[in-house]
Amino acid sequence: MIKAFVLQSPEKRKLVFAQGGQSDKKKWGSVMKYRQLGKTDMTVSEVALGCEGMIGAAPQLVDALVKTALDSGMNFLDIFCAEPDVRDNVGVSLKGRRQEMYIQGHIGSCWRDGQYLRSREAQHVKPAFEDLMARLGTDYLDVGVIHYVDNDPDYDTVFNGWFIDYVLALKKTGHIRYTGLSSHNPVTALRAVKSGLIDVLLFSVNPCYDLQPPREEFDEIWKPENYQTALTWDPVREELYRTCEARGVGLVVMKAFGGGDLLDARWSPFGVAMQPEHCLHYALTRPAAACVVGGFRSAEEVLVSARYSFLSDEQRDYAPFLAKVPHSYKGKCIYCGHCAPCSVGINIAMVNKFHDLTRTQETVPASVRDHYRLLDHHAGECIACGQCEDNCPFDVPIIEKMSQAAEVFGY
Repeated sequence: MIKAFVLQSPEKRKLVFAQGGQSDKKKWGSVMKYRQLGKTDMTVSEVALGCEGMIGAAPQLVDALVKTALDSGMNFLDIFCAEPDVRDNVGVSLKGRRQEMYIQGHIGSCWRDGQYLRSREAQHVKPAFEDLMARLGTDYLDVGVIHYVDNDPDYDTVFNGWFIDYVLALKKTGHIRYTGLSSHNPVTALRAVKSGLIDVLLFSVNPCYDLQPPREEFDEIWKPENYQTALTWDPVREELYRTCEARGVGLVVMKAFGGGDLLDARWSPFGVAMQPEHCLHYALTRPAAACVVGGFRSAEEVLVSARYSFLSDEQRDYAPFLAKVPHSYKGKCIYCGHCAPCSVGINIAMVNKFHDLTRTQETVPASVRDHYRLLDHHAGECIACGQCEDNCPFDVPIIEKMSQAAEVFGY
């Protein structure tokens, strides 16, 4: 049996797994990795806890999910559930350990007449927020997320009325530390990011969604018929990720596993089963992505995903799965790293990512320029040997891209 012991603060937590033998230590690793969440003061675990697996679950299972998440190094929880029993159970499990977990709670997720209600009415929203904090046993949330905004009319209702005033008032009084928004529609999410009013975006990211155009009806994204023809990278989603990075809006990823469908060849639009680490790595290589929240349904699922930080790039490699999709990623760098090794040591994937972050920017953001400067080798060192292009499974014109990056950054 594996047991974990907290040795440091949640932000720099290191775990030592004992009583499991050397094979278990090797299997699960020893240190969870953390990332800065945008411009907030939060350093969050790469893999974090969602609440979908807690809906309808017994208190014992909820307790196992929360305790296993904490003991494996997860320090971030997203809870959208309006169900009173879920809120109660999480509150009980966090008792005495609140300071080990950043909590992201949703504003506008309500419970009425025994069922879930997404509401924009003060008579429902305000009591639901107070209920959430009371049941969790806390007097503040680290992130208060405006719940589920997927189209322009709803966005206008939220951001041009009492709702946004209420959220900002909660921030001013310290009931929430940061403002957030959850969305599945990149057009709507981009409006929120550009508004300057949110600090954190909870957004659905996986390789299937990134191939689909923006849709107001989220369920349309997953229909099999939408994957039967040659697909192309959705430029709006790409712009969204770049804009989050440029503006310091932290990206928290949901739906990384596609509700579990990407893990099952019978349901995956790709026709092959990915592993959790492949989905996690894809999401976490998007610009601005800080952590992925998973709706785990067992303690074992928590541990399987928690091991992500300890795996090698080869074990996390998602490129073989995406290479099977007709023409979808052709010519587009997805930062998979298959171009390596570079004959002069350039980290090509990172150069391409930093270069992509400068697109649509009038000047190169200072933070991006600094990150580029700290690379051991730069685009200007490319000798155009072509080895990287031979290695790339997506026919990316890497030599051309290195030339473009060298021009943008100046070396």
